[in-house]
Amino acid sequence: MNQGDSNPAAIPHAAEDIQGDDRWMCQHNRFVLDCKDKQPDVPFAGGSVVQLLQPYEIWRELFSPLHALNFGTGGDTTSHVLWRLKNGELGNTKPKVIVFWLGRNNHENMAEEVAGGMAAIVQLINTRQPQAKIIIFDLLPQGEKPNPLRQKNAKVNPLLLHTDRGFVHSDRAISCHDMFDFLHLTGGGYSKVCKPLNELIMQLLEETPEEKQTTIA
Repeated sequence: MNQGDSNPAAIPHAAEDIQGDDRWMCQHNRFVLDCKDKQPDVPFAGGSVVQLLQPYEIWRELFSPLHALNFGTGGDTTSHVLWRLKNGELGNTKPKVIVFWLGRNNHENMAEEVAGGMAAIVQLINTRQPQAKIIIFDLLPQGEKPNPLRQKNAKVNPLLLHTDRGFVHSDRAISCHDMFDFLHLTGGGYSKVCKPLNELIMQLLEETPEEKQTTIA
């Protein structure tokens, strides 16, 4: 995994305010306050796949009871999440398990750089929140048919740990019943992912603090 100053995916930076409404920074500031005021045990961080999970019933059913908070921001890359973590998110709190689900927005980075960006996030958490256990998702496929982005995502996963979630069918296509736009998950798609995720989180919460680990889900 390529880390350090030579890896652009591992260099923290804020998202550019392209629209001019400062939404990204306002949302970041809200997350910082939520950390201080709500003291989450299981924060989720990442891009739109995390962000769009919150309105679904499965979030309220499986994760809200665990005192989880959703810090997903659409379009975020590993660099954006690194910046957010370095600048107050997950501060003033002692989470037990942190879930990261990102990497598909790193369009300009090579597979090794994306994996290195994720490794940089793990390193930062181990330094600032050493008590927290970390779950990092592998990159889901995208696009109805095989395409270069799907191929790159598939190259990232072996650098982590590849898990087949059954989204790619025998004809190599993805169903709109799992991903309504062939990128973001439907309720049924989230169900495939979130039920085993909930079991994993419960398992980690039951372990002793000394059993520190990073898990690729």
